Amino acid sequence: MDAHGFVSDISLPRMLHALTVRSPVAGGRLISIERPELPEGCTLVEARDVPGENALLDSGLPILAGGTLSYVGEPVALLLGPDLNALEKFAGECKIVAEEGVPVFSTGEAAALAETEPGVIAASREVRLGEPEEAFAAAASVVKSDYKTGIQEHWYSEPCGAIAWLELPEPDDETEEPGEAETPEEPVDDDRKGRKLAVHTATQWPLHVRHSVARVLGLTATAVRVRPATVGRHMDGKLWYPSLVSCHAALGAWITGKPVRLILSRKEDFMFSPKRFAAGVTVSSAFDEKGELVGTEIRATLNAGAYGVGAAEALDQLCLGSLGLYASKNVSFKGTALRTNIPPQGAFAGFGLAQGFFAMERHVSLVAEERGQDPAEWRSANLHKPGTLPPGLPVEEAIPGGRLIDTALDMSDYRRKWSSYELLRRKRKELASQDDPHQGARAEKNETLRGIGVALAYQGNGLLHHTLGGGNYGVELTLEKDGSLEIKTGTVDVHRNAIWTNIAAEILGVDPGNVRINRGADSSAKFEPPESGPATMSHKATSLTRLVEQACLAIRGQRFRDPLPISVSKTGGPVEHPEWNRLLALPGGEALDCAGFLRPGSAAVAVEVEIDPVEHVPRVRGVWMAVDGGRIFHEGRARGSLRISAAQALGWAYREHADYVSGRIPEETFYDFDIPGLPEIPPVKITFVKNLAGESGEPGEPKGIGDLPFNCVPAAYLQAVSQAADWHFSSVPLKAQDVWYAGMTKRAEGAAPARGAAQ
Repeated sequence: MDAHGFVSDISLPRMLHALTVRSPVAGGRLISIERPELPEGCTLVEARDVPGENALLDSGLPILAGGTLSYVGEPVALLLGPDLNALEKFAGECKIVAEEGVPVFSTGEAAALAETEPGVIAASREVRLGEPEEAFAAAASVVKSDYKTGIQEHWYSEPCGAIAWLELPEPDDETEEPGEAETPEEPVDDDRKGRKLAVHTATQWPLHVRHSVARVLGLTATAVRVRPATVGRHMDGKLWYPSLVSCHAALGAWITGKPVRLILSRKEDFMFSPKRFAAGVTVSSAFDEKGELVGTEIRATLNAGAYGVGAAEALDQLCLGSLGLYASKNVSFKGTALRTNIPPQGAFAGFGLAQGFFAMERHVSLVAEERGQDPAEWRSANLHKPGTLPPGLPVEEAIPGGRLIDTALDMSDYRRKWSSYELLRRKRKELASQDDPHQGARAEKNETLRGIGVALAYQGNGLLHHTLGGGNYGVELTLEKDGSLEIKTGTVDVHRNAIWTNIAAEILGVDPGNVRINRGADSSAKFEPPESGPATMSHKATSLTRLVEQACLAIRGQRFRDPLPISVSKTGGPVEHPEWNRLLALPGGEALDCAGFLRPGSAAVAVEVEIDPVEHVPRVRGVWMAVDGGRIFHEGRARGSLRISAAQALGWAYREHADYVSGRIPEETFYDFDIPGLPEIPPVKITFVKNLAGESGEPGEPKGIGDLPFNCVPAAYLQAVSQAADWHFSSVPLKAQDVWYAGMTKRAEGAAPARGAAQ
């Protein structure tokens, strides 16, 4: 069996299938589960059958709800049996009897409820710099606007799933693959002491799966082995949710003594798996008589869904994103993540940075338009001082914002295009304000409208909050006597294979075919992986690659004086900084891990669009990205990753329309859901801008880049559409009817309305 194959490809002797029985109500209390008569060999598992703690690690999310029901689709039971078709029939005959409560779906409802009900606020964050109240009181002008970002579906290669089985207590079973030796035909006895449980699942965080399963079954972590399956392009959607599904499969295997495979249907996954957090951000900017920015006020709310899993991390990253990269002497940020009765929401590429940067980048474009300036010029003139991130967080390497913007402008011919499109927009506006106000509307009706936008953003290379394992990570390399090289790591990112193999071949001269990569939180193996935390799109990917390079160099220095085999370990871990902890203080004095933000990757993006005058559908003519990714180990893979991410970011910006209605995604949304296909990806041009370390002749540090398109493409896209349509659009995903409404409103009024909410 391929240790990194899909879960659906694995089939074991005596294997049982599992189906999830789910709550039909968004809020209330479970009374009972009425089930049909089940044939021999079928089992219904409920919350009372959980032998350990009925809660996912590091959260209050129950493995199976046994009392309170918090969202439509919440797991309340598992059906186990040898025939999947029969299980589907039995599941349809199960009836959940519940006492329905009064659910809360929107952040507005939740915020009102939070004043009297404890537990509604999942996380909160306040940041203050200077005297913002005084700055706004004395301001000559204020620009204020609201920004909204919707949910986004991950759409994995394979729906979330897991297979679990009990292993025989054999002393030498560390390297065996699952098979008949591990799954005997005779039923297991009730004494499971000494037995180990194996879980095969597509996860970015094997250690979380391992500890969650152990906790639910009442086992020690060493009794659980996790074998990561193929994750595919996960977009950071497989952090904690695979742990829940793995606990379900493991619970079934533990109770029945047989292998159990649980794979969600594509529809189930779409309806109930975590989505990108929806957020609302209000940004206000205060200016003095000279037009200088003197104050910034930000108010943000984030819909964390039921249980608020990962809410604090998402909110803090949203905070950093919404502070942007622009100088302000007086800053006030207040944000809350609220629990509601929709399915638990989760991480997505960009975490909360994407939502925050969208708001700030749209806002600074509005500010520039209100002042009659080119948005790109305003950005360049108002960049935050180098060496820190707003509101003053120190970094080890400055973001080259000015160079990134200039490069993106040159690549896209932005200056000429923006001036031309702006001239045409103003001309249409003048025609509409003349004696015949419909002249401009008639001209616009027959004209293909064009616009171009720009945005600037950065990304971290990790999480801010300490995770299970303390944020430690590492690799161990062993050069064997036969000339082969083994790379041991806990990461599950198979896309690193070629990069690490190339590094080993270049430094050690090892044949690429003789490089083996041993990964995963496999506690029964002789190797205990040094990496502990989650492997996100860029989190530790660049850091681990750097460690692999360092280990190869160390082996090269020893190989001609020390006998083989030679083993070298390189590790990394969290970094704490007093200034980060002062400005972003956590309750109880807990320190932040700023390691992933000390050398942030960054990018400036230009996007050009044209709007069809009949269908009102913006079409992307091109995307131009200037990227500071530090040292790029494999430029081809880096470009490919950025292009795909840019397409997915555009999908979020205008195409992937999904909303919760009364706590559930409508069924027709699943069938109508539209994601960009490879042939539809617009031209994406990428230029890598060398960092300062590289220009000085020293090898630059690698930086994360995979999230950058999510952090800046949507804002640049909406700026382009706003210029073309002469309307300030402020939410994603943008719909064709939004563009149509803007045009119809202007025609009805005879002139373009104010494009922003200047006060």
